[in-house]
Amino acid sequence: MSVSPVESESAGQQKQHHRIEELESVTIRFAGDSGDGMQLAGTQFTNASAVLGNDVSTLPDFPAEIRAPAGTLAGVSGFQVHFSSRDIHTPGDRLNALVAMNPAALKTNLKDLEPNGILIINSDAFGKNDLQKAGYTSNPLEDGSLKNYRVITIPINTLNRQAVAEVKMSPREVDRCKNFFALGVVYWLYERPLEATLRWIREKFAKNPAVMEANTRSLKAGYNYGETAELLPVHYRVPPASIKPGTYRKITGNEALAIGLVSATTLAEIPLVYATYPITPASDILHFLAGMKRYGVRTIQAEDEIAAIGMAIGASFGGAMGVTGSSGPGICLKAEATGLAVMTELPVVIIDVQRGGPSTGLPTKTEQADLLLAMYGRNGECPVAVVAPCSPADCFTMAFEAVRLAIRYMTPVIYLSDGYLANGAEPWRIPKVEDLPRIKVTHPTQPNSNGNGSAKFLPYKRDERLVREWAVPGTPGLEHRIGGLEKEDVTGNVSYDPQNHEHMVRTRAQKIANIANDIPELEVFGPKSGDLLVVGWGGTYGAIVTAVERAQRKGYSVAHAHLRYLNPMPKNTEQVLKSYKKVLVPELNCGQLRLLLRGIYFVDAIGLNKIQGKPFLVSEIEDKIAEILAK
Repeated sequence: MSVSPVESESAGQQKQHHRIEELESVTIRFAGDSGDGMQLAGTQFTNASAVLGNDVSTLPDFPAEIRAPAGTLAGVSGFQVHFSSRDIHTPGDRLNALVAMNPAALKTNLKDLEPNGILIINSDAFGKNDLQKAGYTSNPLEDGSLKNYRVITIPINTLNRQAVAEVKMSPREVDRCKNFFALGVVYWLYERPLEATLRWIREKFAKNPAVMEANTRSLKAGYNYGETAELLPVHYRVPPASIKPGTYRKITGNEALAIGLVSATTLAEIPLVYATYPITPASDILHFLAGMKRYGVRTIQAEDEIAAIGMAIGASFGGAMGVTGSSGPGICLKAEATGLAVMTELPVVIIDVQRGGPSTGLPTKTEQADLLLAMYGRNGECPVAVVAPCSPADCFTMAFEAVRLAIRYMTPVIYLSDGYLANGAEPWRIPKVEDLPRIKVTHPTQPNSNGNGSAKFLPYKRDERLVREWAVPGTPGLEHRIGGLEKEDVTGNVSYDPQNHEHMVRTRAQKIANIANDIPELEVFGPKSGDLLVVGWGGTYGAIVTAVERAQRKGYSVAHAHLRYLNPMPKNTEQVLKSYKKVLVPELNCGQLRLLLRGIYFVDAIGLNKIQGKPFLVSEIEDKIAEILAK
C-alpha cells in the first residue's frame, strides 16, 4: 500500500489536499430498506469501477418478503461489490466498508464488517421507532457498541432534501433520491468518477426532467459533502487491473445465460422458444429474452410449470430449440414431462437456477441442493445430460454448451445455475463470433432405409453415437409417432416386450455416457498429484480457487478441479481424483456431489457443507484445507 498527498477538486469547491492510500482491493456493501435503492446504488458503483478498469465481482442480496414492513430486519436489501487491481473470483469475504441506511441494515450486516472498517451511517434514520423496529434497546450511535469501527454519521435525509429543495417534487419523491447522496459520498471516498452515473441518470430519466435533476443534484451533493466535510483524513484509490486485451462488458449470470442461448441458436440457424413460469431467481431470463425477438426468439409466459415444459417439448418436436427455465420447486413439477423428452429423445434445455429449499424455502438466497434432483429426480431409468456454469460469465459458455449437446445428442440437458451466479456480476470478455463452436443441425428430408430396400422413415434408427434423427413434422414421407410409451428400437412402434425395454433403457443411458467423448477433460489447477484435491461445482468456484491459491502460496500440496459437466463427468475424472491422498468437496448442500464421487469412483471424499443461503467465504475453505493437511 502506498500513501501520497494529492490535490483534488470538485465542482464549485476550492481545492483541498487529501491523503490518498492506494489499495489492492476493496469490498463494500450498500444496505438499507428494500425501498432505499441499494441495488441501484450498488449497480452504479459497480459500473463506475468497471469504467476505471477494476476487476469487479458483485453479490446482490434481496429480501425474501415482497412487502416486509419498512425498517424491519426482514426488509433489508443489500448489494456487495468487490473491486480490485488484480484478478478476483469472489465478491469478497469481510467488508472493508458498510453503508447502513437504517438500524435494521446496520444490525443485519455489521457482523460482516472487519475491525476498524469504515461504517457510513444515515443518522437521520436512527429515531426511537426506527431502533425499535430493528430490535435495538439502545442507540448504537451513542452506546459505544461501534467503537471498533471508523464511524461516519451523516444526516443523509436532511442533506438530500436540502440538495433538491429547488426541484418541484413531492417529499416522498425527494426522499427516494437519498441513495444517490450516499452513492456520491462513497464515490468521493474511493475516487470513483461521476460521469458514468450522471450519463445513466440523463438517459434513464430523459422523459422526467424533475427526477433527472433531483438525482443529479443528490449525487453531486453527496460527492461534495465528502470533499468539504473532511469525513476522513484519507481517501482511497484502487488502480486498474491488468486484463487480457478485448472488449468487455459487465454481465450477470442470467444475462450471460440468455445471450448464450441466443448465440447458440442463431449460429445453429434455428428458432429459440423459451417457455417459462415466473419464479425467483430465474425470472430475469424471461425478461431479457423477451427483448430478443429480432434474433428469432419467441418467449411464452405459461400458466404453470407443467405447461411451460410441454410447450418447450412441442417447440423441439417442431424443429425449434425448446428451452424452459425455473428454480427447484418448478423443476419438481417438470419432472414427468422431462421423462417424456427423454423417451421421445428430443433436444430440450431445462434451466434450474437453484435457491434454498425445500418447498418455497429461501426464494432469494443461493443453494446447490438440486444436483441429485437433476441426476435422478424422475420416475424410471431416465438419464439426462447435466451441466453447471462456474461463474456469471461462464453462464454464457455453458448455456451455449447445453444447446450444443442437446442438439448433437437429441436429449434433454439440465443446466444447473444458482442464485449467486444468476444475480452476481463480473466483467465478461465478449467472444468473437468466429471463435464460437459451430452447431450443425440436420433435419432429414428423405426416408431412411430399414435394410430391405423399402422407403420408410424409422424414427429410432441411430448413428454410431446412438443418436436418432431429428425429423420435422410435416416433411413428406417422414410421418412418425412419438410419445411417452416405450418404443420398439428402430421402428418407434409402441412395445411392451421385456427384452426391448431393457435394450432401450440401456441404449438411452449409453447415449448420455457417450457425451463424455465430446466434452473437455477435467482440468487441474495446481500439482497433478499430491496431498489434497479440492473438487467443486457451480458457484463455489470463486471461493475454492481463491482459497487454493492462498494455500499454495503457503506451500501446501493442494490442487483444485471444478466440474462443469456433471452427467456424464469428464473421462479422466477417476484418474484425477485418485492422484491425491485426500479429496475435499465444498458444497452448499449436505454432500450431494460427495455422494456421487464416492458411489461412482469409490473415493472417500471429505465434505465441507454449508446450508445457510449464503456462498462460501474464502476463509472457510482455506481453514478446512489447513485442518485436513494438518492431520
